[in-house]
Amino acid sequence: MSRIPFPPEDRSLSPYTGWGRAHWEAAADGLLTAALRHAGPRHALISLPGPRPSWSGPRSDGLEGYARTFLMAAFRVAGAGGQDPLGLLDRYAQGLEAGTRSPTTVREVTADDPFSWPAVTDRGQAIVEAASIALALRLTRPWLWDRLPGHTRERAADWLAGALRHTPVDNNWWLFQVAVGGFLAETGHHVRAAEEAVRRGLDRIERWYVGGGWYTDGRPRAFDHYNGWAFHLYPVLHAHLAGDRQALERYGTRLAEYLEQFARTFGGDGAPLHQGRSLTYRFAAAAALWAGALSGHSPLAPGTTRRLASGALRYFLDREEVCADGLLTLGWFGPCPPMVQGYSGPASPYWGSKGFLGLLLPAGHPVWTAPEEAAPVERGDAVRPAAGPGWLVQSTAADGLVRVHNHGSDDQPADEVLPDDPLYARLAYSTATAPVFAAHSDDAAESADADDVADATESADVADNHFALLVDGGASERGRITPLGTGADWAASAHRPRAGGAELPGVQVT
Repeated sequence: MSRIPFPPEDRSLSPYTGWGRAHWEAAADGLLTAALRHAGPRHALISLPGPRPSWSGPRSDGLEGYARTFLMAAFRVAGAGGQDPLGLLDRYAQGLEAGTRSPTTVREVTADDPFSWPAVTDRGQAIVEAASIALALRLTRPWLWDRLPGHTRERAADWLAGALRHTPVDNNWWLFQVAVGGFLAETGHHVRAAEEAVRRGLDRIERWYVGGGWYTDGRPRAFDHYNGWAFHLYPVLHAHLAGDRQALERYGTRLAEYLEQFARTFGGDGAPLHQGRSLTYRFAAAAALWAGALSGHSPLAPGTTRRLASGALRYFLDREEVCADGLLTLGWFGPCPPMVQGYSGPASPYWGSKGFLGLLLPAGHPVWTAPEEAAPVERGDAVRPAAGPGWLVQSTAADGLVRVHNHGSDDQPADEVLPDDPLYARLAYSTATAPVFAAHSDDAAESADADDVADATESADVADNHFALLVDGGASERGRITPLGTGADWAASAHRPRAGGAELPGVQVT
């Protein structure tokens, strides 16, 4: 159990997890208190300790610490009707004022300038963090933004507007412009550009919608947790905050379709599926569950929503190794360098703040007052197809395990075939296992010293849960997956094995 002081369990209301709203508030307070100890001058940068910076540099990492914890603080304060027992908003207001005074392209945090935020640039990390800041400001507007001096609001709006002008990565990043544009349009800043950014971002993601509640993340078949904590979260939350009923119906209907399938991927112990990138965001997996309840577009009973979300949060916070000195670590149960991507820095795990979206729902909402109900995995053995990603979701009630047979998610770009990523290329994933990370993988090389990565596996070439042909003593790779369809109890795909960066001639595996 983490060192966060939690209230006693309530097994009458929550027979599966023992947790209710007070436990979520305590978790947010504990995580924020620990992180804020590392705030720099004027609270503009929150630079957390860690084994290495992200590839964006220490100053960007400090902005990330500010932005991602601010989002958690916003859920906490807005959901309490502005009550702010920890005095959070004053600190974030100070940081906003100081950080936007003179944005810089200097990557390091220096003694001469320990508080300036990075300038927004094309495909720069500041675009990502601007979205969290904009959402946090939108949620806390009566208690923070509306009380700022006019010149501070103008300067902050100008910095945020950089996210509208600069080019995002061509994937879920387009939705960061939706988040920023929604706030700026609402507050009367850069209105034309803001409204255009919202329209542009929402239009862009249409090309990636494959139906049935599933989006691919920019590449032809990149299905993972970003479907929930990005592609569904941002449009639904924007429509909800804007009071746009037409948009909410459109995106809420898609979300409901997704949740019908997604709810089946949580294990009986609360574990989210261990598949795809950015798994260090951990309980951000709960964000889509809460979004369904918040928007009124969920197929799940309120008690099931809370059971799944609280189960996911407890799954991690019950393990002391998840938090080092109260800080979320880069990994899963604890530090795990080989599974962490190079874009992640010490504060990256605080994208898990999205998992606290449920705090926006008032204490009297059924999602907090209804008794917990069993998760889908606990109701009986089941096999269900997910046609969008080409998955077959298999669960067994006796052990609470979920297994996903992968016949359609490979994260391969359209114009080339990259080496297999173990987080996408395996034949199956589950809530109780993780793939073996090869010591030579690019992501591992970005995230740890060579010795650390080598220690993570017995062999650099171990291929688990994989069908391979041996070519000159080495295992072939799966490469691009071609889905062949799904049915009530089956899923199928084909691939052309690869070795040495090329397809093996005349060979196909079905």
